[in-house]
Amino acid sequence: MTMTERIARIAAPVATGILLLLVWQVLSGVKIGRLALIPAPADVAETAARVGGVVAEDALVTGGNTLIGLVAGTVLGVALAALAAWLRPADGMLAPVVAAIAVVPIVALTPLLNTMFGASAQTGRQMVAGIAAFVPVFVNVLRGLRQSRPVQRDLFLAYAATPGQQFRGLTLPVALPYLVTGIRIASSVAVISALVAEYFGGPTDGLGTAIASYAKTGNAAVAWTYVGAAIAVGLVFFLVTVLIEHLVTRRRPV
Repeated sequence: MTMTERIARIAAPVATGILLLLVWQVLSGVKIGRLALIPAPADVAETAARVGGVVAEDALVTGGNTLIGLVAGTVLGVALAALAAWLRPADGMLAPVVAAIAVVPIVALTPLLNTMFGASAQTGRQMVAGIAAFVPVFVNVLRGLRQSRPVQRDLFLAYAATPGQQFRGLTLPVALPYLVTGIRIASSVAVISALVAEYFGGPTDGLGTAIASYAKTGNAAVAWTYVGAAIAVGLVFFLVTVLIEHLVTRRRPV
């Protein structure tokens, strides 16, 4: 990559960010209808400096719920995908279940889980994040487990490889990039689902709860500060999973 290309890769997002700030500043000066509720960037920055500690605590709650849900959804997705790849009848039984889970409305599911586990527990929110993360992980892992070619499997059989050796030497390396891709997709979905779950009830902490509370009371600057924190949490999960995906795909055997 040349120096010009590197500069362009850095300059493009910086220019986009500056442009978005300018648009934000212009919109904050419009006092027509709902646009009057948009605070200026300077007001949001001042609010963030004033309540940054409280926002960080709520961000940790949301991030923790997302992480627990992402790990649980990943483990369950990998386990069921391996079962579906191993047993064809299991694949037939799991396919409609996964399809049904994929279209479950989080807005309707969250109140039910909060009622089941109690309004003061984070369990319902974590389960919502886990359910959302499960589907992309399951779909991608199942696809990855079926990517090994017959000629490759025949080669392992020709060398009298055991099923365990075939799994470690062929199936797992081929499926690993699909796994990390599924986790990357699931991480963003889990963050959004955790925020939505917080928005619709449960304990009083968390970014989603704060956004709903301050938006309803008309404190737009604080609400937008929490929106910025939610974006930051989503970016952290996305960047970490992208880094993991890059490391795995870079080391993928030819």
